[in-house]
Amino acid sequence: MKLTFRLCTGIVASCIAATSLAATTEIAGIKIEDSATVANTKLALHGAGIRYKGPFKVYVADLYTAKKVSNLDELVAAPGPKRLTLTMLREVEAGPFGKLLTRGIEDNNPKSEISKLIPGLIRMGDIFSAHKALAPGDTIVLDWIPGAGLIVTVKGKVQGEAFKEPEFFKAMMSIWLGPVPADFRLKDSLLGIK
Repeated sequence: MKLTFRLCTGIVASCIAATSLAATTEIAGIKIEDSATVANTKLALHGAGIRYKGPFKVYVADLYTAKKVSNLDELVAAPGPKRLTLTMLREVEAGPFGKLLTRGIEDNNPKSEISKLIPGLIRMGDIFSAHKALAPGDTIVLDWIPGAGLIVTVKGKVQGEAFKEPEFFKAMMSIWLGPVPADFRLKDSLLGIK
């Protein structure tokens, strides 16, 4: 009887462990964690999806926040840290990729504000010019930490000083969550809109 009880307990424990492992999402072969810790703050996965360029899958993006948001302004106004991670699904030349980010900012921000963003855009361009290419599996992590700024990590290495201006963080997030996002389906996925 004791052996049967232990066997049943072991089976139940194995099922619970398997269920908890299944909580990790997988998109296009990339594992997406259900939480991330940024500046000692646990953030929940807000949404994740694939960036398509035509029929091609370019990267998986996932957004982590402390509370639910429904648009770019709510994301920027929400207190605490935030994280956006991009995981490449195909090889991408880093220089042209950086130029696409700049174009995304230009498409989503008034011309009057772009001039204030130029120093940050130049620095961001330099970051991507320093990397020849981004290979499948390479990551870009954008962490907003209040009081510190936007920290950019490429391929696991922090890229220089933080971008201190909240306006630059908002401009960067506008690439994915602005009125003219890089991919409307991805925007909906990041915001949790099905």
